[in-house]
Amino acid sequence: MHVTQEMADYVVGSRFKDLPEDVVAEARRAIVNIVGCAMGGAPEDGADIAIATFSPFFGKPTAAIIGRREKADPLHAALINGITSHFHDYDDTTPKNYIHASSPVASALFAYASANPVSGRDFLHAFILGFEVTSRVGNATYPAHYDAGWHSTGTCGVFGAAAAIGKLIGLDSEQMVHAIGLAATQAAGLREMFGSMGKPFHPGRAAQNGYGAALLAQNGFTSGIYPLEGPRGFATVQSADHDLSKLTDGLGRDFDLRENTYKPFPCGIVNHPAIDAAIQLNREHGLAPGSVKAVRLRVAPLVMDLCGKRDITKGLQGKFSVVHGTAVGLVRGKAGLQEYTDEAVNDPEIRRVRESAVAEGDTAISEDGVAMTVELQDGRVLTKTLTHSLGNLARPLSNAQLEEKFRDQARRLLSAGGVERLLGQCWTIAELPSTSTLVDASVPEEA
Repeated sequence: MHVTQEMADYVVGSRFKDLPEDVVAEARRAIVNIVGCAMGGAPEDGADIAIATFSPFFGKPTAAIIGRREKADPLHAALINGITSHFHDYDDTTPKNYIHASSPVASALFAYASANPVSGRDFLHAFILGFEVTSRVGNATYPAHYDAGWHSTGTCGVFGAAAAIGKLIGLDSEQMVHAIGLAATQAAGLREMFGSMGKPFHPGRAAQNGYGAALLAQNGFTSGIYPLEGPRGFATVQSADHDLSKLTDGLGRDFDLRENTYKPFPCGIVNHPAIDAAIQLNREHGLAPGSVKAVRLRVAPLVMDLCGKRDITKGLQGKFSVVHGTAVGLVRGKAGLQEYTDEAVNDPEIRRVRESAVAEGDTAISEDGVAMTVELQDGRVLTKTLTHSLGNLARPLSNAQLEEKFRDQARRLLSAGGVERLLGQCWTIAELPSTSTLVDASVPEEA
């Protein structure tokens, strides 16, 4: 079984005209979402630190960075784009493998397209292929790879970035195999980083390293030719249990973009059912500050594994605390960017409700569900059970909701007119003569 070669052949031979219309439409939604997320993360301290640290080592500054005035060489621009687009954990997710595929793939592509002539149609084609490669590598190794502690967005995203850039620069099948191989030997990212700046660093490095892998392959740099399936290849080394058939079965017919989801809340996706339930209770009962006495949650066991943090003092930590998400939903009736700041996690009332909450894993609860019981100070007991949370496949965000999410983040950097221009270019990306105009439209206006 030479699945690496089969995947490389598919990427090289793929034609835009053969892509299903619904997949292209979903790719546009993914672009709207990821550009918005990059705009939301661009002004954060993680981006400031990364740029300040690496700028002395930038090459010729030919690439714009989404949401920043600074320019960099394309490889470093890819790194920063990856950090910003995943900084708030607000980017899209495929629930069957919990990968944020758009961040590493789009981050590399936007950096390349900013410095090189790339039509919007070619960009979108490469994005769809890179997304598919990323998700399929994740499917083949999930859940053992993830359970072992690897962060699949980083480890699998590097393959998608390499394939996407490789498609744009015209790699042949042999070169594409080497690009995938050079990506494989750079596959990294640890779940121990969750709740810190180390987590968005993963898609940043995946974007940068995948980009670099494609360039090396283009210039004759070789790799082993069985990087995915070999006895010492990615699947065997990083996943105790894997199914390589998931890499190629239905390739070109079944697209994981059809199963992509977009977050209504900027935190770990498995928190969303509890947040959704808490917000509904707040709105249905008009909960006043101080009214909550105690909270009990029954959630899927994976929630406790991913988002069981309790002793938190930083906003980034709150993104992986189901009890914090529940507390902000009950206390504030919302869970936006401001609910995951240092101020919010240390808010006395939020902290009190968080500390009153008890969460337990229950195999009877799905990963998209929750059973919540809230005891009020006046003796009333409220309950809410959800089987599907807002934003997931059964209750997807509409285009209008994606646009509002985009505006909420982009208005931090652009005027109202600038936000609408950028949003319009995201929706019409396939019609753009040059994708660089979209990246340029994201650059903050002078004060």
